[in-house]
Amino acid sequence: MAVPASPLGLVSEAHFKVLPAVRSCLATWTSQAKKIPNSELRRQALASLETKKFHCEGGGLYGLLAQNRWSEAINFIVAYQTISDYLDNLCDRSTSLDPEDFRALHESLLHALTPESTCTNYYRARDDQEDGGYLQSLVNTCQASLRQIPNYPKIAPTLQRLASYYCDLQVHKHVRVEERVPRLKNWFSRHQSKLPDLSWYEFSASAGSTLGVFCLVSSAFDHNFSEDLTKQVERSYFPWVQGLHILLDYLIDQQEDRTNGDLNFCFYYPNKDEMMGRFRHFLEQATKSVARLPHARFHGMINQALLGVYLSDRKVREQPELRPIAQTLIKLGGRPASFFYWSRLGISQLT
Repeated sequence: MAVPASPLGLVSEAHFKVLPAVRSCLATWTSQAKKIPNSELRRQALASLETKKFHCEGGGLYGLLAQNRWSEAINFIVAYQTISDYLDNLCDRSTSLDPEDFRALHESLLHALTPESTCTNYYRARDDQEDGGYLQSLVNTCQASLRQIPNYPKIAPTLQRLASYYCDLQVHKHVRVEERVPRLKNWFSRHQSKLPDLSWYEFSASAGSTLGVFCLVSSAFDHNFSEDLTKQVERSYFPWVQGLHILLDYLIDQQEDRTNGDLNFCFYYPNKDEMMGRFRHFLEQATKSVARLPHARFHGMINQALLGVYLSDRKVREQPELRPIAQTLIKLGGRPASFFYWSRLGISQLT
C-alpha cells in the first residue's frame, strides 16, 4: 500500500480507512470507560473520548505511514492519544493543583512507550482511585503495539525524549496560576542551549503535541527505518511541525481562554505582527524540514492540513481579528492548504 501523496488521496484514505478504524477503537475504549467504578474518573474518561475524539481522528492519519500495517499503527495512536486526552481532563478539569499528582498520572505515558515497564498506581497522589484497570489497559495496548515493531530500539530514546517534554509541560501548566509561567520559564532555561531560536512559550507549545511520537512509531514499522531517519524526524517535528500544530490550536482558542482565564501561549507575543512573523517562520521551517524526509509529500500535506483544519474552525469566524491572520497563513500554505480549508469549511457549515 502506497502512502498518499495528494490531497485527494489523503482524504480518500482518511474516509475509507483511517476514520472507520479510529472510530472502532474509540468505541472499544468508550465501552471500557463506561465500566469505570469511580464516578469522577468515569466522567472524565467519557468526556475526553467524546469531546476530543478529533485528536485521534487527525493523529490516525499517521498510521498510513505504516503502509500495510496501518491498522496496527492506528491501534497504538488511538490508545496513546486517549491516554493523553484523559490525563489532560484529569489535570485541567479537576480540583487538584498538585504537581506530584500530575507527574504520577503522566508516568503512564512514559510507560506506554516502554514495553518492559510495569504499570504502577498512577492515581496514588489523588483521592479518586478505582478505574477498573482502564488506564493500565490503555498502557498495555501501546506496549503490545511497540513489541511488534522491528525498529523499536532505534526510536525508543527519541520517543522517551518527546514524551518527557510533553509530560513536563502538562505538570508545569496545570499548577497554581501564579506558579505556571515561572515554572515554564525555568524549564525552558534548562533546555535552551540545545534549541533553535525559540521563546519559552514557543518551546512550551512545541512540547504539547503528540505528532512526533505518532510519526516515529508508524514509520518504524518499515524494516528499513534507521537511526539517522529517527534523528531527521525529531529535528523536523520538534520544534517545527509540533510547534505549528499547537500554536494554531492556541491561536483559535484565544477568546475562550481569555474568558476562562486559561493559559494561552499566543498571549505572550508582544504584538500581532510579531506573532504573524513567528507563525510564518514555523510554517517555513516545518515545510523545509519535512521536505528531506521519506514520503515528503505526505508530511508536507500534514502541515497544510493543519492550516486548513484549524483555520476553518468556527472559532476563527467568531473572532474577526483572526481572519486576516487565517487568510495570510492559508495563502502561505498554498493550494493544498486552501483545499483542506474549503473542504473542512464546507463540511462544518453543513453540520
